[in-house]
Amino acid sequence: MSEPVPVAVPRKGRPLEAVLERIATVAPDDRLSELADHVSNTLRYEKAVTKGRVDNEDGPYERLIEYSDPEDPREPEFTLLRDDRDGKPRRIVFDAATVDLGAVTLKLVGREEPFRALRTHEFALGFDSADLVLEEVVGIRPGGLGQIADINERIDPVDTDVRVVDGLGDTVYHTLMGRLEGTDPGTTLDRGYVEGYEGPLCISPRYERLVTAVLGTDALAGVEFVYPNADEEEEAAIARTGLGVYLTVTGSTAREHGLSVGEHLFPSETVLMCNAAERGTAVTQALDALAVDTSSSEIRV
Repeated sequence: MSEPVPVAVPRKGRPLEAVLERIATVAPDDRLSELADHVSNTLRYEKAVTKGRVDNEDGPYERLIEYSDPEDPREPEFTLLRDDRDGKPRRIVFDAATVDLGAVTLKLVGREEPFRALRTHEFALGFDSADLVLEEVVGIRPGGLGQIADINERIDPVDTDVRVVDGLGDTVYHTLMGRLEGTDPGTTLDRGYVEGYEGPLCISPRYERLVTAVLGTDALAGVEFVYPNADEEEEAAIARTGLGVYLTVTGSTAREHGLSVGEHLFPSETVLMCNAAERGTAVTQALDALAVDTSSSEIRV
């Protein structure tokens, strides 16, 4: 059997679950659905333990031994990382799994920053949030960006050989929201509103470049980025500021803060990426195996 094709994947959270769902979708049998459920359920439980919502008398090393079977390559492996929260508690996360897709075998390898692992040519294939592509390599232009399908056209080939191939459909949105008191009746919170707006715009500090790429520099003329205070909820900060951009699923919490939910500016979605400089026969076979004809994503590049 040929060597498995290595694929960089997130270690935890929604993006990893989206990857596992795609793997289960394209698998030739149900075994990989069971693997996806096993990994997802284990990591959800461990997240609850880390956040103190569930008590477990066993320590992380004992649980790690229980979860992993290094003698069976078909079983997933887990590892320990230090969490970023206060006290830096240890957290069990995904490490690796070998998956047979029939025409090709993949070695899923957990990475904290899969996109950057592709940029440094450590991997030819990987999955990560589309947000990171915008944050790092998508060019800033006067006009905004509204679709993941347009990302590749905005990547400077001098910056990276990585390109987006497909989206996994686990979409939430960077959404414009704010208070409409004092505005004209029928005012809509959309890109046009931002173009005529001058004043503070509340965002998460990490998304300054992303929001600039999405809205464009022309629309942001006269706009000042401001950020939530320490330990302040984003929706509360936006309500205090009057206008902001926040990553949201339903917008229900925003409405609880008296905010109107406006335009979905840009989808935040897990994407499959390929480093074109590393693409060979095995990588092409892997891409073919990972493709689906009925993806719920808006992109098929």
